[in-house]
Order: sequence, then structure tokens, then C-alpha cells
Amino acid sequence: MYIKIYKNEGRRLVAACDKEVLGKTLKHGNAVVEISSDFYGGELASEEELQQVLAEAMTANLFGEKTIKCAIKCGIIDPESVIMINGVPHAQVFRV
Repeated sequence: MYIKIYKNEGRRLVAACDKEVLGKTLKHGNAVVEISSDFYGGELASEEELQQVLAEAMTANLFGEKTIKCAIKCGIIDPESVIMINGVPHAQVFRV
């Protein structure tokens, strides 16, 4: 999985995706979503590393089966909040 962390005023946004979906363009109706290497292509990471950065994130944008399963497993997202875009699972996290 790829993880990229953005920091702004002490808050962390985590962009994470499966290796297999990096660089793909997904379409859903009129919407087009690009899983770009510029936004998601940070460091390759293990499940444990993803869980650690998600625990500290205020916001997260997640794509791919492995990434989503990891976030569900550690209780970061509810399985009911996952949507499918062109067959690829996607979820977002917002903590207030």
C-alpha cells in the first residue's frame, strides 16, 4: 500500500491506496476520480504502518481492497461507509 501524509497546522491528512490502483482513473456517472501518484504515491507501507498513521490522522482518503480492509480492521472506518467506484472500494475519514 502507498501512504502519503500531508501536514497543515498540526493536522494530518492521510492519502492511502493499494499498489494495484495507483495511477488508475475511475469513472462513476459524470464523475472522474484519478488515483494519482502525485497525491497518493508516497511511501510503500505495511498494514501496521498504515494503521499507525490512520490513528493519528484527522482526515483520510482511502482507495483499494487492502487499504480499506486494514482501515476496517483497526476500527478507523465502518464497513457501511465504503462505496465502490468502478469496482474499487473507497472511503473517507473526517474527525472533528
